[in-house]
Amino acid sequence: MKAVIVYESHWGNTEVIARAVAAGFGPEAAALTTDEASGAQLVDVDLVVAGAPLIAFGLPSDKTRGGVAAESAKAPTPPDLSHPLMSAWLQRLPRGHGRSASFETRMRWSPGGATSAIDRGLENAGYRSTGKGRRFVVKGKYGPLRDGEIELARQWGAELAEMLKSERSADAGSAQPDDRSGTDEGLHR
Repeated sequence: MKAVIVYESHWGNTEVIARAVAAGFGPEAAALTTDEASGAQLVDVDLVVAGAPLIAFGLPSDKTRGGVAAESAKAPTPPDLSHPLMSAWLQRLPRGHGRSASFETRMRWSPGGATSAIDRGLENAGYRSTGKGRRFVVKGKYGPLRDGEIELARQWGAELAEMLKSERSADAGSAQPDDRSGTDEGLHR
């Protein structure tokens, strides 16, 4: 099973969650930035997990990225704005046939969400959602992650891997040929 965990991260929190999800999934998973996740990285992928920070009630946009850049002097570290926005990556995502999942990093009390926009983008590209997106909490505007969030992300990655294994087993079981053809039961009467 091949999984790609794609992320947009400004202060490292979303990247840490993406890497934890990949670690939980196992060695067949890679955590990639939006510019790394293209072409060969997406061929025959079984699962695409995409995540971004919640900014201004939704998925980051060109406008909100401008605000992040303008406020960078207030942040404890400069934001990483060197990679394409998640929304731009979703728009150029080639058609696929695997499963998908989404996540966001956010402050606990933040209204809005980024996962529904991510889910729509993945579904528009042909990926079937595994369910409701996950939310991972940061303690403040720039982080760090709330205690326990990294372990929750690892556990979620392992759950996604197990779900895919179960689906594959069920698909393999239903695709087995009828081995009764040499018996009376296999004959049409």
